[in-house]
Amino acid sequence: MKIFRITLPRLVLAAALLGAGALTSCGPEKEVLHVFTWDDYINPELIPRFEKEHHCKLVIDTFDSNESMLAKIKAGASGYDILVPSSYMVKILDKQGMLQPLDHSKIINLSHIDTEYLSETAFDKEMRVSVPYMFAATGFAYLEDRVENVVPSWKMFDRADLKGRMTLLNDQRETIGAALKTLGYSINTTDDAELEKAREVVIGWKKNIAKFESDQYDAGIASGEFVLVHGYSGDLFQAQEENEKVAIVIPEEGTSIACDDLVIPKDAPNPNLAHAFINFLCEPEIAAKNVGYIFYLAPNKDAYPLLDAEIRENPAIFLDRAVLGRSEMIDDLGAEGNAKYTRIWDQIRAATTE
Repeated sequence: MKIFRITLPRLVLAAALLGAGALTSCGPEKEVLHVFTWDDYINPELIPRFEKEHHCKLVIDTFDSNESMLAKIKAGASGYDILVPSSYMVKILDKQGMLQPLDHSKIINLSHIDTEYLSETAFDKEMRVSVPYMFAATGFAYLEDRVENVVPSWKMFDRADLKGRMTLLNDQRETIGAALKTLGYSINTTDDAELEKAREVVIGWKKNIAKFESDQYDAGIASGEFVLVHGYSGDLFQAQEENEKVAIVIPEEGTSIACDDLVIPKDAPNPNLAHAFINFLCEPEIAAKNVGYIFYLAPNKDAYPLLDAEIRENPAIFLDRAVLGRSEMIDDLGAEGNAKYTRIWDQIRAATTE
């Protein structure tokens, strides 16, 4: 799950806090917790707090996709204590024996996790190897003063009158998944005929978009460079914070919903400290501070009352039950199924639009 760009004030704050931690925290006697996660995925105010409480140093490396994270680890990257993959990637890591079981006696704050979320959407319902961190959906945002006749549907990307002013996510599962939902199919289908139809839908959309974009679409719509963008709810909410003309839509056909999870690699150097970090992030106050910074939803029932009203009342964060019922988690489809999506995506990217 990609996180929205770091604005300048956030970058300054993060640099100041991380720099302060580097200068004051760790002599050689302090443990170091190595975290491999998405960019800008923890409120920087929380880093020195954890370091102080646990007399340690927190070091964060980042990745930009689940696949790049997996590739780096398989290429020999080691020494990480915490990974933050999406749920479907947790299944892949677990199948390959790369994760260690969690010791729930060391994570007492698991009692705050939303059991409704666990029962309805989580893959690892018993939290055997993973704990849900942030939950989000994909949808689209548009500029109210520049786009007319909006319908809450993925079919907005059929709009030739918006040609060159829209973007789709540069993500094969998300974008093919949106086309599958438009057609009434599951985003996890491996049926060849359904995937072929979805490919043609996306190629049709490709004729109308400026580009496939996963990094700067939020900045693009906030600035007015684009008028309609496909994206993750947290990014879209951030764009709305920067430009009041941005409106957010979760399409009525349903969408993909995703959760990024906290896991401990099998070879983690500091598993006890890793458990402590997971427990820290599950504290309701900490979870609420993270939600207020990231604009994704931590499925922590005791954090919900601590959130600002604008977050609690935002349907892009707390999804409408009807839309949620038509939405799905992206699942691991196995080597053969995943290869089908890669092949279709390569065909989409190679297709000419003239």
